[in-house]
Amino acid sequence: MSAETPAAVGQFTRRRLQFRAWRGARPFWAGLFVMLGGLPIAYFPYANLQIGHLTLAMATTAGAGSLIIGVLLVVLGVSLWFQKHVRVFAGVAAILLALVSIPVSNLGGFLIGFLFSLVGGAMAVAWAPGTPPAEEPPANGDGHGGTPEGATEDTMALDPVDGAVPVGDEDHFRAPEVPGEKNLSGTSPANGANGRHSAG
Repeated sequence: MSAETPAAVGQFTRRRLQFRAWRGARPFWAGLFVMLGGLPIAYFPYANLQIGHLTLAMATTAGAGSLIIGVLLVVLGVSLWFQKHVRVFAGVAAILLALVSIPVSNLGGFLIGFLFSLVGGAMAVAWAPGTPPAEEPPANGDGHGGTPEGATEDTMALDPVDGAVPVGDEDHFRAPEVPGEKNLSGTSPANGANGRHSAG
């Protein structure tokens, strides 16, 4: 192994990540499918199939039309890669050209080119650019030392309710008395000794 191998691996990884970012920002697979659909549509009308000593010519009377449809599909696929804002137009045009290729070009390149172009056009129309990831708040929050916003540092202690009266030590509170409601807390002075009633 040479000393340059780690640098080459690092450069390959960087290029792969750049390609992944480029591919994710456009309808990459839709463009690839449309281009792959255009190739058999343009090729088959000009191809000759050899079966032993028998030569089968698959040329049709509309061979030039097949070539034009195939080239247009390849151009639409490339435009989906580099001009993503025309994705709806290119997708609809690819679907229409795929349908036209059925009677013109040997059933759309023996259905291979037709299916690739149809699926690629549908993917192009359905593709939508993703939203950028939202900014994450800093890890320290707003001064609580890493606790989420709205929480206290000691999760076992509850914050007192407005108007609560401390009972005993500072960690226990009694609900405030509301005029007109019966106090069932058991600590009301009217109840006697700590809520216990005497018989009699």
